[in-house]
Amino acid sequence: MDLFADDPMTFPLTYPGRIPPGSGVLADDAYVPHEWREGGAATAALLASLGQAPLEARHRVVAVGSNAAPSQLRRKFRDHGVRPVVPMTLARVPGIAPGVSAHVSKWGYVPAAPIETPGETSRLFVLWLDEHQLAALDLTEPNYRRRPLARPVTLEDGTRLPPPFVYEGRHGCVTARADGRPCRLTSQPALIQSLLDGSAALRHLCGATPEEFVANVRDDTVREAAYLLLQRDMR
Repeated sequence: MDLFADDPMTFPLTYPGRIPPGSGVLADDAYVPHEWREGGAATAALLASLGQAPLEARHRVVAVGSNAAPSQLRRKFRDHGVRPVVPMTLARVPGIAPGVSAHVSKWGYVPAAPIETPGETSRLFVLWLDEHQLAALDLTEPNYRRRPLARPVTLEDGTRLPPPFVYEGRHGCVTARADGRPCRLTSQPALIQSLLDGSAALRHLCGATPEEFVANVRDDTVREAAYLLLQRDMR
């Protein structure tokens, strides 16, 4: 799988993007698979060879949506003049799962936001970011606030890490009409179609298909109206 064939900002219906099958390091235009062993020794050596900040100087952030896609991360960092070299380690993360934020991005996709899932554990990537990368990523997340998780996370080799950061949505999450529970993130075409099928007003505003939705919400006025419908009818 070519992890850099596209990114969700360019192709919104691919959201959350192409996710790696395992842990590794985003290294400029490549994703280098790296299993976490011996405290991340191999990863630390790769960072040193690239002249990058060591693991102990980095901040850990759980990726709930497209921040787990190397193509999206590369674009975000390059757009802010930051070199995209980021260790990405899979972890068992207790108490949260990818849900659906009740807003529409300016690129046309409906993004993820973490939802509370007591008693459940999710398999998510932890990003290891240096100071410049963390500041740049914060700038790309105006619809979220960064906060620490309540619990530690566990890497696949059993290593326990202190609670990392996560980006919490500012707009609430989409809920299912049947039971009021937060929706889980699905593929973007399926998600948008379900939203359109559940709201005649949203279909009238944005069209009947995911493709029409993406094209129409690029207009600021339409996107704001769609946001108000999500806030009114789907939270």
